[in-house]
Amino acid sequence: MSREFSKIKESLASWGEIRQLLRGGEQGQLVPVVIPKDRRGFAWMTLVFLALYFAGMAALTGFRLVGTFGALLFVLLALLTIWRKAIIEIEEGTTGVRSRWGAITGTLPPGRHYLWLPWDRVDAVVDTSTEIPYSAPIVACPTAENVPLKSIEFFLKFRIVDPVAFVRTIGAGNFDLVLSSAVQDAIRQRSRRVNTERAYDLRGSDVGDMQDALNRQLGRYGVRITGANIPDVQLPDQYQQHLATREKVAKELSAYEREWELTRKRRIDTLLMEIERSKKTRDARVVEVKAAHNTARKDVARMLEEQETEAQRVTWEIEARGRAELTAAENEAKALRRLAESYRDNRAVLQYELARRRLDVGAKLAENAPQPLVVRTQQGQSDSALSTLLLAQLLPRISGSGQLNGHTPSA
Repeated sequence: MSREFSKIKESLASWGEIRQLLRGGEQGQLVPVVIPKDRRGFAWMTLVFLALYFAGMAALTGFRLVGTFGALLFVLLALLTIWRKAIIEIEEGTTGVRSRWGAITGTLPPGRHYLWLPWDRVDAVVDTSTEIPYSAPIVACPTAENVPLKSIEFFLKFRIVDPVAFVRTIGAGNFDLVLSSAVQDAIRQRSRRVNTERAYDLRGSDVGDMQDALNRQLGRYGVRITGANIPDVQLPDQYQQHLATREKVAKELSAYEREWELTRKRRIDTLLMEIERSKKTRDARVVEVKAAHNTARKDVARMLEEQETEAQRVTWEIEARGRAELTAAENEAKALRRLAESYRDNRAVLQYELARRRLDVGAKLAENAPQPLVVRTQQGQSDSALSTLLLAQLLPRISGSGQLNGHTPSA
């Protein structure tokens, strides 16, 4: 584990060394800001003076052609030198801070730029795209029980988002001091909230609150923390021995727990096997019960069918017997009706025979009847004594003959 803080500095270098310094640093130190050397000199003034000299030669002497050619040549060389020295190339991922007469006027994005005026300069080239790693091992951090930890290593990444604010307000060298003090303060506050026996929990723990606090402190410098973590924590030697003993006991306890877990699993497996066996037995009995139930249902259904068949047969027999008796009764009624009709017909015949016999008897009686004796008297006179005597003598005879013939004479 690294025992030193990462160092941040700014360097003065030529334009050709800027890339190497920004990407690789200098002597193990981080270089996010490079101050480029101004390569524009006054050599072009010499060329201008030479051009004026040759122009004067062409005007005042007889070497007009040579002087004119020399003046034009040196003017072109002066212009070429001014053009070449005015080119400024800002690499991709970096930003140039432009100033005029020492005052910062803006930034230059990546690409080629031209600074024609000698008082326009690039004060600094700032790396604004790279996330710069920063390691900070904090020594003797006290815990909640005031036990000083051997060390806590804190690692973070930051990026310069506002190069003008960074260069104008703090600079790389001062930012190193501010960042180291802010990180130490944050780590010590975190360790104060942790018990010693849980100090190892700091490794890989969530440090989002620390990152937010650092962003609030360093945001005014144009810097943003993009990530942070605690990769390692070291406890004091005596406490490590104490933890080693606790780890040994914990390992033995873990071994006993594993053994007990194996025994428990074995017992659980045995019980599960017994349960499965009981389930299979129960399922077999359930199948038998279902089969018996189905058989009983079949028997009951067959019995019900037999009873229904017997009831249907009895019903049919009763209906057949009833129909037979009804038919017999109907036949008997028809016979009686016919007999009654026969009786009625016979009665009419008998009455006819009786009436005919009566007529025959009447006719015979009429043939054998005595002749009536009519005693006529005078009209208007009452019966005489002679007529009365005659009637008294005749009536017994008439009644006697009538009784012998079986008929009563009608008067």
